[in-house]
Amino acid sequence: MPSLMHLVTPTFLFTARAKVWTAAVFLVVIPVFFQAPLVRSLPWLSLTMTGAWLLAGVSLSSRAATHLWGDLIAGFSWTWLAGSLYWGWLRFEPLWHLPVEAIGFPIAIGLLAQGRGRVGSYFFLGSLLGTAVTDLYIYRNGLFPIWRQVMIADPDWVPVIMQQAAAALQNPVSFSQGLLIALGLLTVGILPLQSKQPCWWAFSGAVLSTLIVDLLFLGSAFCLR
Repeated sequence: MPSLMHLVTPTFLFTARAKVWTAAVFLVVIPVFFQAPLVRSLPWLSLTMTGAWLLAGVSLSSRAATHLWGDLIAGFSWTWLAGSLYWGWLRFEPLWHLPVEAIGFPIAIGLLAQGRGRVGSYFFLGSLLGTAVTDLYIYRNGLFPIWRQVMIADPDWVPVIMQQAAAALQNPVSFSQGLLIALGLLTVGILPLQSKQPCWWAFSGAVLSTLIVDLLFLGSAFCLR
């Protein structure tokens, strides 16, 4: 397993694997801070942009020098499509979230079965894993009703509802579950860094950045109290 010092040396930071990891983190953050507000006001524009992402991915994949990045962007296009569909039209029902997020799952598995699209597919699967674990935690702690309230509430009332969510998690069971999930995702995100294959680094970046985003949202909910 690479040492911590090795992972932060200047030369290592410019390797293809490190760049893929960084790009994967960036591509998880984009939907959270850019797509989410866009899709609420202009859902059709967000949905149309899926085609642009996919075309960019396919175009870059056709060239040897940019194949790696095209592969990653093509995988990202499926997460963008899922985000556009769910947050644009189905966000009021949390039970639909995971099925919609998994819309690219058959495509990713099909590409992997053919030995193609490994970087993009691993990125998508890492992102989907993080989403599935987060949704399971929300469901097990009975927060789906609060999810629905946030989706229909006036923006001024969202902080109040988030305070309710934070209060609902103030118990040993929820804390223990959250800690185990965080440690599990951290482990799953770090272990792939032993590999020299960029696809595993894309997977790692997707998993770890999903964990970071979850912790930021959880932290903001508690700070509102």
